[in-house]
Parts: sequence; C-alpha cells; structure tokens
Amino acid sequence: MEAIAIISIFVLAVFVGFEVVSKVSSTLHTPLMSGANAIHGVILVGAIIVADHSETALELGLSVAAIILATVNMVGGFVVTDRMLEMFKGKSKS
Repeated sequence: MEAIAIISIFVLAVFVGFEVVSKVSSTLHTPLMSGANAIHGVILVGAIIVADHSETALELGLSVAAIILATVNMVGGFVVTDRMLEMFKGKSKS
C-alpha cells in the first residue's frame, strides 16, 4: 500500500511540474535557470561532503557518481543560460 502512495505522489509531481514549467514565459526562463544553477552548486557541495564522509566502497562510488552528475548538470545549466542570454543581446552592426 505504501508503494502505491509513493507512486501516486511521483505521478502527481510529474504532472504538476510539467504544468508549472510549461506556463513559464520565455523571459523568465533565464532567471529561473540561474536560480537552478545556484541550487545545483549547493547539491555539488553536498555530494563532495558526502564523499568525504563515505566509509565503504559503495558509498564512495555512489558519492563520486553524484559529484559527476551534479557537475554535468550545473555546467550544462550555465551553458544553456549563456545561450539564452545571447538571444537577448542586440545584433551587432558589422
């Protein structure tokens, strides 16, 4: 019964997340991405702290995987934010 409740919450979260993100105007995406990048930076620091406190090989492997994934996510977010900011710049006159 607990599994059904967890799956129900997950499915509802997916639907609510999709609806919220799809309703955001394009002018607000860049500030939201910047905020998300800050959150991913905190997640990266947390993964590094967990890796420092790991005691078994499994814990260390999972925390290194978390560090790699958080880094890729954060760098990708900065790349996307940079590309979105390029769209708002005026065309250069050459």
